Amino acid sequence: MTDDNGWEASAQAWIATLGDRGDFAREHVIDAPLLQRIQRGDFKRGLDIGCGEGRMCRAIQAMGIATVGVEPTKALREVAIERDPSGSYIDARAEQLPFPDASFDLVLCCLTLVDVDGIEDAIAEAARVLVPGGALLIVNLNSFATAGSWLGSNKGQQRFVIDNYMRPHAEWVGWQGIYIRNWHRPMSLYMQLLLQTGLHLTHYDEPMPDGEGDPDKTARYSRVPWFHMMEWRKPA
Repeated sequence: MTDDNGWEASAQAWIATLGDRGDFAREHVIDAPLLQRIQRGDFKRGLDIGCGEGRMCRAIQAMGIATVGVEPTKALREVAIERDPSGSYIDARAEQLPFPDASFDLVLCCLTLVDVDGIEDAIAEAARVLVPGGALLIVNLNSFATAGSWLGSNKGQQRFVIDNYMRPHAEWVGWQGIYIRNWHRPMSLYMQLLLQTGLHLTHYDEPMPDGEGDPDKTARYSRVPWFHMMEWRKPA
């Protein structure tokens, strides 16, 4: 396991970029379909793996779901505690969760797996702490997006080109003072690992922008499947 993935050094820039409402992708692409899915589930106890500064934990708790946030980056965890002093935020990694089997009926990985080195252990741990009948909700960068890049200088003529898709590999990415290591993995690897846990896929979506906010960003996220959302259920 590699500790230096850039998050400690990038934490303050991340906090400044997201603010209280999240960036464009969260506010206008991810949040609404994800929270709607959670609302439909009648959950009582949730776990947010890689909770960052705690924004999604707070949103889930506002639904009446007691939620624990796991976050290994100290600066992000401290902001989560500062903004939600009554919440529960724990220093732990996705690959080794400090909870007994069957502890939660909702486990959330929202843009977390792309940061995780030990993906096999992380997925196994997420399934382990689910109660029978519980749901694992995953939002991740789409594997087409992590293997691709925009080419062309003219916005109207830009094309998204995918290459080196089949081989898992880590790459350093930077924007707005943030410089972190992300993993590309083919979709088949995620699916194989999830199926091996015995979980059942009950929902899949590639969310589109809501049409609000920056029109250039709306167009960008409408042309390429940038994210996917999956719900996996543990057999009762």
